[in-house]
Amino acid sequence: MSEETNPQEEENTKGGFEETTENIKEEAKNTANDFKEGWNEATNNNENKKLIAGLLGILLGGFGIHKFILGYTKEGVIQIVLTVVTCGFASFIGLVEGIIYLTKSDEEFYNTYQVGRRPWF
Repeated sequence: MSEETNPQEEENTKGGFEETTENIKEEAKNTANDFKEGWNEATNNNENKKLIAGLLGILLGGFGIHKFILGYTKEGVIQIVLTVVTCGFASFIGLVEGIIYLTKSDEEFYNTYQVGRRPWF
């Protein structure tokens, strides 16, 4: 017994596959565009400095760079002095603050550290 495939069925299957592929491609494009818009909003928004302050707090916390970014000059200088006096152990403060910054929602971070001007933790 030999099975013969109907050319019409083959064409329908092929057409359905191509349609599904096109739908997946379109959905991937839309998802990529949504991600890109969100990324641009998060990184280009001069009002909310959460990402940059959080990363600098984690990476360069001992130097108080994250404090200077948020406009806390006095606290930034205090952070530098503490780091020097404690031979670097005060860098832990910057690390903890960076983690706290990144775990807060954008709105909560903005209201607490930029509008409310809360300088520590």
